[in-house]
Amino acid sequence: MKALLVLLLTQLCLASLVPEREKDPEYWRRQAQETLQNALRLQRLNQNVAKNLILFLGDGMGVSTVTAARILKGQLQHGQGEESLLEMDKFPFVALAKTYNTNAQVPDSAGTATAYLCGVKANEGTLGVSAGVTRDRCNTTKGQEVTSILRWAKDAGKAVGIVTTTRVTHATPSAAYAHSANRDWYSDGEMPPDALEGGCKDIARQLVENIPDIEVILGGGRKYMYPKNVSDVEYPHEEKHRGTRLDRRNLVQMWQDVKPPGKVAEYVWHRRGLLALNLSRVDFLLGESLHPRVPWCQLGPLGGPRPVLGCWCLQGMVVPCPGDVDRLQTCFCCLGDAGGRIDHGHHEGKAKQALHEAVELDRAIGLATRLTSTQDTLSVVTADHSHVFTFGGYTPRGNPIFGLAPMQSDVDRKPFTSILYGNGPGYKIVAGERENVSAVDFAHADYQAQSAVPLRQETHGGEDVAVFARGPMAHLLHGVHEQNYIPHAMAYAACIGSNRGHCNAAARPATPLLLPFLSLLLLLC
Repeated sequence: MKALLVLLLTQLCLASLVPEREKDPEYWRRQAQETLQNALRLQRLNQNVAKNLILFLGDGMGVSTVTAARILKGQLQHGQGEESLLEMDKFPFVALAKTYNTNAQVPDSAGTATAYLCGVKANEGTLGVSAGVTRDRCNTTKGQEVTSILRWAKDAGKAVGIVTTTRVTHATPSAAYAHSANRDWYSDGEMPPDALEGGCKDIARQLVENIPDIEVILGGGRKYMYPKNVSDVEYPHEEKHRGTRLDRRNLVQMWQDVKPPGKVAEYVWHRRGLLALNLSRVDFLLGESLHPRVPWCQLGPLGGPRPVLGCWCLQGMVVPCPGDVDRLQTCFCCLGDAGGRIDHGHHEGKAKQALHEAVELDRAIGLATRLTSTQDTLSVVTADHSHVFTFGGYTPRGNPIFGLAPMQSDVDRKPFTSILYGNGPGYKIVAGERENVSAVDFAHADYQAQSAVPLRQETHGGEDVAVFARGPMAHLLHGVHEQNYIPHAMAYAACIGSNRGHCNAAARPATPLLLPFLSLLLLLC
């Protein structure tokens, strides 16, 4: 009798979760017909030349993360969550990208960045080089370098930029400009003697030397730009933040020195410095914060009307980029790893941090959507790889995304959270048994969700990732593709790179190019 009563109450509870309109079959029929009409309109293909290219890269933003972030967004807006729409959900064309590296079934961020930026698949741990390069082996690099869409845009006379919520030397943004046999060679202080003797350059030095005329660079990791033991400008007494360079180069000074005469190059390391700039008088901007997630992304518009050229931050604000818009009649390419901290949150098993970061990325996508037109702007949202993150447990409609499943394990008789990881630091045994999550604050931002296998850091996942596209030539991103196809499709749309046979003199010239993908902060923001 008691079990029957519990079942009855459960059924009544679940019934109350269904919105009244959804009980009417006509609601679903109308919704399907509206979707059908929108799909039919897509038969009129947009084949304009893309003036702007926007690539948002959510580092580690697999399909399960996208779905969970959608629910979180809805619940933050006081809805049940499942019916909510992310900004990327509104993009009309969706594809899947196969993320494997040439030597790895489950990829890393360096090999994948080489694919979606350089258009070539590569080995795990290598940046901006072909699969002929073996990780850690400097002597395999020469002649194997491959160029990125940032370089293609620059060669076409476009202004370019990199914005990231992680270090600018992180694997995701650095594939845009560097060629390295090891993603961890941030400065020469991290390189082995044989690599230095072999003539290989560290990633930070390549940032300054390989493409010296990148107009905008915003991110973190400034210690790799300064000589070893030079104190940090913001934290002068903390040894871990001191410079790391053995060659005694001051790369910030070098970055300023190589600029053409008459050009204004500004270096800032805090949001106050950025806010103080008159960006209409700045030709080149380098911003390196110790914690880029805070200084760059809590910026509001820097005065004046909506900028034509800009970079998007996770906080959904616009950072106008340097230069007089009237005199910059070329593309602006801002490489943005806009969801870099999604990856960091998942690696630590902290799903709350990862999902909130994904929601912030979506806010940035929404801003970009409002400020641009589908007639001249190709916007692409994707991820480099997935994670072993999941949520389940037959949760009812509207269940808090960070909440418990409505059932206990039928093996150990303990509750469990809906969100779980396949492996990671959340594996905990208490008194010989799985930890009872009801005894901990599983809604805390630092809570590490339970995992099946104990690891100090959770791993990437190997499944395909979604690619969302809208704007000129967005229909080229459809079906299932190799990940390295993405920059080729974007370059074709913008008439940059090697495949320009379809571009003619009568075509409207490609002008401002925005490429925030960045894990991009690149806004790996």
